[in-house]
Amino acid sequence: MKISAHFATSLDSPAHIAVAEQLGYDRAWLHDAPHQGPDVWMMLALAAVRTERIGLGPAVLVPALRHPMVNVAGAAGLSAMAPGRVAVAFGTGHSGARAIGAKAATWTYLTDYVRTFRALLRGETVDWNGHRMRMLHPEGHAPRRPIDVPVLISAYGPKGLGVAKELGDGLFTKGDTGSAEDFTWVSMPAHGTVLDPGEALDSPRVAAAAGPGNALAYHSAYEFGGDLTAMPAGRVWLDAINQVPEADRHFVIFDQHLVGFSEADRAAWEAGSWAAIPATTLTGTADELARRLVAIERGGVTEIIYQPTGPDIAAELSAFIAVAKQASPDN
Repeated sequence: MKISAHFATSLDSPAHIAVAEQLGYDRAWLHDAPHQGPDVWMMLALAAVRTERIGLGPAVLVPALRHPMVNVAGAAGLSAMAPGRVAVAFGTGHSGARAIGAKAATWTYLTDYVRTFRALLRGETVDWNGHRMRMLHPEGHAPRRPIDVPVLISAYGPKGLGVAKELGDGLFTKGDTGSAEDFTWVSMPAHGTVLDPGEALDSPRVAAAAGPGNALAYHSAYEFGGDLTAMPAGRVWLDAINQVPEADRHFVIFDQHLVGFSEADRAAWEAGSWAAIPATTLTGTADELARRLVAIERGGVTEIIYQPTGPDIAAELSAFIAVAKQASPDN
């Protein structure tokens, strides 16, 4: 199982990716989240000039945010800067769209978008919204076509998995590995932290390192209609969110998303949401995490993608890869 890193795109992302390469991570993915960070292609390009080996890519690209040609130009330019190291992941962009008050893309739209993206990179002429277009990049402006960029699809449910099988080189999953046997590349992002012996789940360090990943479970339950009241301090989180008018609610739901705590996240944490951490994140002692990673690999995942948070990203990256190598000695 490959060991990769995932970062909320920030001005520090190129430096974090350079550290991940030094530590032996296979690939680094950056979130496509322009509502809370710099442009993903810009930061990946800066990472490309600071690294030599590590794979690079955006995960996941949100189709509603950009014309297909813009993402094609980004992928082509990055491929020129980091030959053979680039892959991309696409999703319907539920959180990326909802954070700006929009709806997620339909699977039909995503299918057309990915087909167009791949055809353009092959150098073909395509129809998009009634207009014909192709890459016109001359020598020195992009690699010659065709440009080979693997595409993963972030999918769940029968329709999404069908799209992934049809169009993807792999599956980007948030934990549902039931169809892993249908793919040779199965990537699973995960949050969490390696606990020190005797360290409490509600400690300040764990709050910073695993709290944002735990909060994601509350955000997702709300967005996908889950029962928040069944989660530790879920009613506290929900009450805080419901104080905001519905038209502006996405601002508070996605405030500090996967970076820190919003006011609702902090209120829930103080009321006991930290008790969910063992279920919502990869958090535990080194031995506990090693056992969990072995089980994840046996479930068909071929790439675990760790997203560190907190004030010491380098230390989190170092601790996680040490455990992952213990779980998979061949890495």
